[in-house]
Amino acid sequence: MKISLIIAITAVHMLAGCALAPGMHMREQDGATTVPLPVVEADEPAVQTIPITQIDAAWVRDQTASRTNEALALARPYEPYRVGPRDVLTITVWDHPELTIPAGEFRSADISGYRVGEDGMLFYPYVGVITAAGKTVEELRLLLTGGLAPFIAKPQLDVRVATFRSQRTYVVGELIKPGVQAITDIPLTVAEALDRAGGPSTAADLSRASLARDGKTYRIDLNALYQEGDTSQNVLLQDGDVLNIPDRAQNKILVMGEVLKPDSQLMVKSRKTLAEAISDAGGVSAFSSDPRRIYVFRSRLDRPLVFRLDGKTPDAMLLAERFELEPRDVVYVDTAGISRWNRVLSQLLPSFSVTTRLLPGAVP
Repeated sequence: MKISLIIAITAVHMLAGCALAPGMHMREQDGATTVPLPVVEADEPAVQTIPITQIDAAWVRDQTASRTNEALALARPYEPYRVGPRDVLTITVWDHPELTIPAGEFRSADISGYRVGEDGMLFYPYVGVITAAGKTVEELRLLLTGGLAPFIAKPQLDVRVATFRSQRTYVVGELIKPGVQAITDIPLTVAEALDRAGGPSTAADLSRASLARDGKTYRIDLNALYQEGDTSQNVLLQDGDVLNIPDRAQNKILVMGEVLKPDSQLMVKSRKTLAEAISDAGGVSAFSSDPRRIYVFRSRLDRPLVFRLDGKTPDAMLLAERFELEPRDVVYVDTAGISRWNRVLSQLLPSFSVTTRLLPGAVP
């Protein structure tokens, strides 16, 4: 009687709080819709109540319909090249060699040409100082033709950019030859920039390339460009753009909890679904898991996201296959209540054995 009473009292105290049960598990009650998580608000750490999003057919439908392409925000029509400061021009006036600086065998065009000043101004004989920056070569040709007309009958001019120095873009990251690339009169697209850089290295993550422009960063999916022919990803670059190809070594997800092989998994080409992640982990444990509580934690400093999948519903695996994971996601399969109870007993039974030996009248 005394032994039974001790076991009952101890078990009640141990099960009164789930935190006392050994192993990891979510302290979520059935029907809970929120969970407190750490966030950063106004550059200060804080705790915020984050809603738990149920992964169901309606959510998958809405996500598919609302999926946006960040590269579309970067789309712009092609415009002719506009001359800028430090550009070097070659200006040829037909039948007037005195106005054309010769570029001989030992004088390249960029040395013998006309350099646009830092202020965007250009000097030309008879015409004087003109504003060259911001004009196309055709606009400059018409402007110089009009300036020479009072001195030369029917002047014929040819204006070209000998050296492009005013506009640059930066291509960095996991590339064979990262560096600065000049923007010329030939449109510079993302694909052209990568070709100039020698192509991506073996460690490059093409699906999560980024383009920084005007203080904002946009995602570029180069896998979609090269493998699916999505030309919207082949963005036209402009002056000051920074194209970054990241390293795929950090492109991992974590699978934890009641699965047969909990581990970190490298996302091949940055694509993996929830169903693939669980399958690669050996599947959920048939003896200790609670498939009704499969969670995905997506860490974001401003507002983390928590998703929950009920793995016992008939459409669970289809929903899991439609759920696209992101790098650094944490997949967690919760522990069944009976498994936690068994683990509690496994810790209590050695203590009960010692306690019974100490009771009056106990047989050693």
